[in-house]
Amino acid sequence: MISIGNLTFEDFPLLLAPMEDVSDPPFRKLCKENGADMMYTEFISTEGLIRNAEKSVKKLDIYDYERPIGIQIFGSNLDAMTYSARIIEPYNPNVLDINYGCPVKKVVCKLAGAGILQNIPLMIQLTEAIVKSTNLPVTVKTRLGWDEKSINIVEVAERLQDIGVKALSIHARTRVQMYKGHSDWRYIAQVKENPRMHIPIFGNGDIDSPEKALEYKNKFGVDGIMIGRAAIGYPWIFREIKHYLKTGEKLPPPTITDRIEAVKTHLLSAIAWKGEVLGINETKQHYAAYFKGFEGVKEFRMRLVTSQNKVEILEILDEMHTHYLNLGQFMPSF
Repeated sequence: MISIGNLTFEDFPLLLAPMEDVSDPPFRKLCKENGADMMYTEFISTEGLIRNAEKSVKKLDIYDYERPIGIQIFGSNLDAMTYSARIIEPYNPNVLDINYGCPVKKVVCKLAGAGILQNIPLMIQLTEAIVKSTNLPVTVKTRLGWDEKSINIVEVAERLQDIGVKALSIHARTRVQMYKGHSDWRYIAQVKENPRMHIPIFGNGDIDSPEKALEYKNKFGVDGIMIGRAAIGYPWIFREIKHYLKTGEKLPPPTITDRIEAVKTHLLSAIAWKGEVLGINETKQHYAAYFKGFEGVKEFRMRLVTSQNKVEILEILDEMHTHYLNLGQFMPSF
């Protein structure tokens, strides 16, 4: 049994990673329906929260059917971070997660996200202050270190645990790597093998198949896996991994019918959440991933991304469905 504060998981949990402009409520709905055990909001700027910025506050929207769920924040100012924790508490997420892993330049240059890996004492100071300022379980997502010469995750994990962090998710790359090259889970295994560690350790990075999930579970001894990019346009990865871990058998991939229904659910959920204009615009980025590998899909995709009308988009999706069924292409060609 895996425990994060009062939250428990009976089996090996699969987590949906927080992803900016991706892991919003419409996307999370699909991931939850397909087996994600725990999910996180997009990361939220603490500077935005304390200014009551509409974009930041909107990201606090969570729904009971999504639980357990964590709200994730980022920043580097102690007062803004602790005040944000108090703002978040009434929303009653299951955990408050701190992002010390985002490698994007506009975040890092403010010493936030993975930028704080250049100043571990500040990371510890901020985290301890947040732990003391809230009744919510506090968790952290981070990377191995700033660069290859400063990989210090074993020490950092100990220090975070010692100040009260209840779980740690580790992306097995440095900040300098961004998302390039290969993740190195050997360092996550070192954290797990440290006899001082007792909080759950979740591994993140390059898990894109059920086979790899099982291999990494057994090889590196993590308590669970966090999945990010592999779920974009493919929320079915959670159920596929769960089925494979349980039975050793692979599920068939989702058909064109499954994909059309998922896109419709995604679109209509986005419209219900943000209204027709924003809902349509924010769903556009997902079409390519949902229909990757279907022959001749470019023409359909262009029509989908240029339409601003819900009814028209649904009609295009129905047309796609009929087209691929008539072709006998029920699944991607790769």
